[in-house]
Amino acid sequence: MNPRFLLDTHIVVRWLAAPKRLSREQLRVLRDAVRRHEAVAVSAITLLEIAVLFGKGSARSDIPVGELFGELKSNPAFQIIPLTVDVAAEVAALGGSLRDPADRAIVGTARVRRLRLLTSDQRIIDSELVPVVV
Repeated sequence: MNPRFLLDTHIVVRWLAAPKRLSREQLRVLRDAVRRHEAVAVSAITLLEIAVLFGKGSARSDIPVGELFGELKSNPAFQIIPLTVDVAAEVAALGGSLRDPADRAIVGTARVRRLRLLTSDQRIIDSELVPVVV
C-alpha cells in the first residue's frame, strides 16, 4: 500500500524521540497509520537533515543519530522516498516562497507523490504549497 502521509524532518525526530511534542492531530494520524499497518513516507533529504542537525557533537536529540537511522532503516512503518528528477523539477517550479533547500525537497516530494505533509514548520504551512497536518 502506498503511503498517504509524508513526515517533515522534525516530525520524524519527535515521533521517535519525543512524541509528546507532536500535536494531537499529528499523533492521531501516526497512530492510525501504525494501527492499519500503513507506512508513512520520509524524504531522502530528511536523512541528510538528520545527519547534519543531530550528528556527532549535537545535543539536539535524546536519541543518538545512529539509533534514529537504525529505526528508519529497520522499521517497516517508514518508507524512504528517493529524490528523483520529478521531485527536482517540482522544486524548480516552486518559486521563491521557501528558501531552505531541504524544505523545498520535502514539499516537492509531497506534491509529486500527492501526500499530505505532517509539519510544524510555519513557513511551509504559510506557503500553502501542499496540504498539511499541523
